[in-house]
Amino acid sequence: MEHKYADSDGVSIHYVQAGSGPLAVFIHGFPDFWYFWLHQMEGLSDTHTVAAMGTRGYNKSDQPKGVENYDMQFLINDVAAVIENEGHEKAVLIGHDWGGGIAWSFAAARPAI
Repeated sequence: MEHKYADSDGVSIHYVQAGSGPLAVFIHGFPDFWYFWLHQMEGLSDTHTVAAMGTRGYNKSDQPKGVENYDMQFLINDVAAVIENEGHEKAVLIGHDWGGGIAWSFAAARPAI
């Protein structure tokens, strides 16, 4: 597993990547971070590139000041930054708790990805 960072308009988003193949991005809920997905990553890394991100404000991702910096559009952009950083145009999103809301909002806002 490799620790990586994606730039989302100047906000550093930490994630852990493993495997190869189609991309699956894991988005944690409150109050977790990427490690929540460790066992699922191990299970899918034989057939997929897996990337478990820490959303902004959590763990090693940047923590911008001001509630306005946590608008859903910024969270969607953070997921897109991870996908782009991995060199993929499409991804399967897997979310839990608040991460499920981010995944759903991403799918509604960017259905082509």
